[in-house]
Amino acid sequence: MPARARFGHDAAFWVLLQQVVVRGLVAVKFLAIGRILGPEAIGAVSIALLAVAIAESLSDTGLAQAVVQGRDAPTHDELGAVWATLAMRGVLIGLLLAALAPLMTSQFHMSGSIGLILLAAVLPIMRGVASPAYFIVTRQRGFQTLAGVETSAAFTDCAVGLVCALSGAGAYSVLIGLVAGELLKTTLTWTAMSPRPPIRFSFAGISHYVNFSRWIWAGSVVNLLLNQFDKVVVAKLLGPMQLGAYQMSSKLAQMLLADAAIAMSQYLFPTFSEHLRRDVAGARKLFRRYLLLAGVGLTVLVIVLRIAAEPLFNFVLGPAWLSAVPLFRIFVINMAIGAVIAVLVSWLRAAGMPKVATHASIIQAIVLCVTVPVAMHLWGVTGIAWAMTAGLGSAAAWMLYRSVKEA
Repeated sequence: MPARARFGHDAAFWVLLQQVVVRGLVAVKFLAIGRILGPEAIGAVSIALLAVAIAESLSDTGLAQAVVQGRDAPTHDELGAVWATLAMRGVLIGLLLAALAPLMTSQFHMSGSIGLILLAAVLPIMRGVASPAYFIVTRQRGFQTLAGVETSAAFTDCAVGLVCALSGAGAYSVLIGLVAGELLKTTLTWTAMSPRPPIRFSFAGISHYVNFSRWIWAGSVVNLLLNQFDKVVVAKLLGPMQLGAYQMSSKLAQMLLADAAIAMSQYLFPTFSEHLRRDVAGARKLFRRYLLLAGVGLTVLVIVLRIAAEPLFNFVLGPAWLSAVPLFRIFVINMAIGAVIAVLVSWLRAAGMPKVATHASIIQAIVLCVTVPVAMHLWGVTGIAWAMTAGLGSAAAWMLYRSVKEA
C-alpha cells in the first residue's frame, strides 16, 4: 500500500500511536507522582476519582456510542440535543459530588481532603460541555484528529501534574493535571472539530437513540461492579493508605501485562472476523495458536515479575511502596488472566457469541459478591486481591469452555 494510504487520516497507525503515547504518558505521570507523594496521597486521590467513575457509570447515557453506531448522522438540531443532554448530565454529577463531599470524606477516612473531591467534581462538568463533534469525527474515522487531541490532552495532564507535584502541591497535583488535560481537550473539540452544535438546552429529537444506549448503560453498570467494587471495599474499610498500595500494585501490573493485551485485542477482533468469513477451520486454528502463545508468554512473564517484584518496586517507586509488593505478586496473576480474557473476548465477538462474554461477566460478579466478604474478613486487603483472582478465573474458564466447545 502507498504511504498516503497507510498514514491517511483514517489509518490504523494513528490509533496505535495514540494508544502508545497516551498510555506511556499516563504511566510516567502515575509512577513519578506515586514515587513523590507516597501511598496515602495516591489513595486519597483514588477515592476522589472513584467517586467520579461511579457517578459517571451510573448515569451513562450511551449517546456517544449511539451517535457513532447509528445508520444516519445526527442533524444539526439532534447534535444540539446531544450536547444539552451531556452538558446537563455533567453539571448534575459535578453538583452531586460537591454536595456529597463532606459525607464522603467521613465515610472514606479522608479527613482534611474535602478539596480533592471538590476539584474532582470539576471533571464531569468539563467532559459534559465538550462538543459532540468529537463523536462525529469518530464516526467518520478521523483517527488522525482524534490522536492529536488525545495525545495533546495526555501530555498536558502529565506535564502539569508533574510540575505541581515537584512544586509541593501534594495530592492535588494529580487532579490539577487531569483538569488541565480535560480543559484542553474540551477546548479542542470546539476549535478543531466540526460540525459545531447549537448551544441551547433543547432535548427533543434523540429518542431514537434510547434503544441502543440503554444497553450501553447496562454494560456500564456491570463494568462498574467488576472494576470498582473491590476499590470501594478497600477504601471504605481500610482507608487511603491501603487503597494507595492496592491501586498502585494493580496499576503497575496492568501496565506491564493487561494494557498490551487490550491493544492487541483491537487487532485480533477484526483479524478473527476476517478469517471466519473466509475459512472457518483456518480461523479456529489461528485462534488456538494465539491462545497458546498468550498462555505460554504470560506464564513466563508472571513468573519473572513475581520474582523481580521487590527490586522493581524499590527501583521504580522507592522504599515507601515496598508494602505493596505482596499485592503486586497477586495482581500480575490477575492481569495475566485478564490478558487471556482479552483474546477470548475478541474470538467470541468475531464468532458472533458476545452473550458468552456477558454471561462470563455475570459469573465474575457473582463470584466476587460471594468471596470478597469472606476473604476480606480472613486476609484483609490481600484476601480481596485473591477474590479478584477467583472472579477473573471463573470468567476466563467459562469463556474458554465455550470457545473450545464451539471451535
